[in-house]
Amino acid sequence: MNIKIISVGKLKEKYLKLGIEEFTKRLSKYCSLEIIEVDDEKAPENLSDKEMIMIKDKEGDKILSKIKDNTYVIALAIDGKMLSSEDLAEKLEDLAITGKSNIAFVIGGSLGLSYAVLKRADYKLSFSKMTFPHQMMKLILLEQIYRAYRIIKGEPYHK
Repeated sequence: MNIKIISVGKLKEKYLKLGIEEFTKRLSKYCSLEIIEVDDEKAPENLSDKEMIMIKDKEGDKILSKIKDNTYVIALAIDGKMLSSEDLAEKLEDLAITGKSNIAFVIGGSLGLSYAVLKRADYKLSFSKMTFPHQMMKLILLEQIYRAYRIIKGEPYHK
């Protein structure tokens, strides 16, 4: 399976980089993984609704340029469906069985995802009703993908 993580913004925090490197290494035995970071747009404080939409649209265009037509897109969105780790494992396994071997998980910037990205998404996934820093979500997502593969393979993993 080919998995892309497409996210807005460059990762700066060393502790997050180390965690991402660790899970990237662990995942290498289960799938082909590519992490793509697109530049975020500068967003000053006190933006109007129209300005927020414009910024999300610009970031969305960059995200969409990284997605091929044959890719199954899972957008991380607060209003998406919440899954257990076992449910995520089942979802990934079902995608593999049905021949959907190119998957892109999309993480928006601090303002979220554009309408165009959400429209392109085949599935919207929520990790919580809480808001997490988008850079931290990349690490959380990678850990859950790793956990899903361990579940699929019947390998032990801390519960």
